[in-house]
Amino acid sequence: MGLPHTAFGRIGILLAASLVALWAGTAAAQTTLKVAIDGNITGPLAPLFVAQDRGDYRAKKLDVRIDRTVPGPDALSRVDAGLADVAIADLNAFVKFRDSKPGTPMKAVFMIYNKPPYAVIARSSRGIAKPKDLEGKRLGAPAADFASTLWPLLAKINEIDRTKVKLENVALAVREPMLAAGQVDAVIGGSLTTYIDVEERGVPVNDLTILLMGDYGVQLYGDAIIVNTKFAAQNPEALKAFLAAYTKALQTTIDDPARAIAAITKRNEEAKPDTELKRLHMAVNNDIVTDEVLENGLGNVDSARLAAAIDQLAEVTSLQAKPAPADIFDPSFLPPPSQRKIGRRPGKAEESPKFRRFPG
Repeated sequence: MGLPHTAFGRIGILLAASLVALWAGTAAAQTTLKVAIDGNITGPLAPLFVAQDRGDYRAKKLDVRIDRTVPGPDALSRVDAGLADVAIADLNAFVKFRDSKPGTPMKAVFMIYNKPPYAVIARSSRGIAKPKDLEGKRLGAPAADFASTLWPLLAKINEIDRTKVKLENVALAVREPMLAAGQVDAVIGGSLTTYIDVEERGVPVNDLTILLMGDYGVQLYGDAIIVNTKFAAQNPEALKAFLAAYTKALQTTIDDPARAIAAITKRNEEAKPDTELKRLHMAVNNDIVTDEVLENGLGNVDSARLAAAIDQLAEVTSLQAKPAPADIFDPSFLPPPSQRKIGRRPGKAEESPKFRRFPG
């Protein structure tokens, strides 16, 4: 004997209600984590999206939402205001931001770039192979680029007579064209941006030399994951889960950059796969996997070096007060050392041996 239609109706309603409750329970079990990235979606950001595409965040009950911001302090401002939970941004920009807003609820919790991409990019045909060779040369240094702020520090450390260097304050928009045209002998910029731009303007690789400031006495760190400390206090396990997922994806990216780059090109239609792969190779070999990282693992900092970096930053900027390393970086959310270990130097490097740190 069949059930009456009213019974079917009640069963349908109960089933629908159960499904809604199940969905609501699943959604409630997830923690939403909003990530602000500084500028365009480029190769070095691959780990962030590899973890998303692979379902690593979802497996850890995280709903990670990634938003681009305009280049500059916007990503940090969002975290400061609670509009984003974490940002991927330059640690030095964070130190300066924090100095201008004492008490801002932010700390770095994962160091991505153990060394920054700040560099002098030179035409090797002009006889420049080391910082001291800049004497007697024309150096383009855009005042609008933070890297140019470090010039006095680089010169001091490497005993460069600054009176013998013709320093030109060039606009950002003409920096790369001027170097490509040979109107200056070298420029201050970023290894991941300026070098690639100049190469794509037709300058042969064997006529380009990158002098990474981190190789010549500049102690600064680079990009980091920076968290709103209120979010961290309220969601410590979610933050730990996010960093664990990111670390795993970063290790995957280091092992196979060519495969990881697909996570970038699917999100940035203007990205050229070969260019972004080159940018990623450079970031991995020169900025992410350094001797310090090989010894201590991904993500952490050396407190003594961070203190020295803060001293150097204070020397070339107008910090109101020098923070202690513990004010800037909190390692307590990092995965255990065994999960952050890099067992070997990365291979398959495609960049010029003139500035490659690790041979492929």
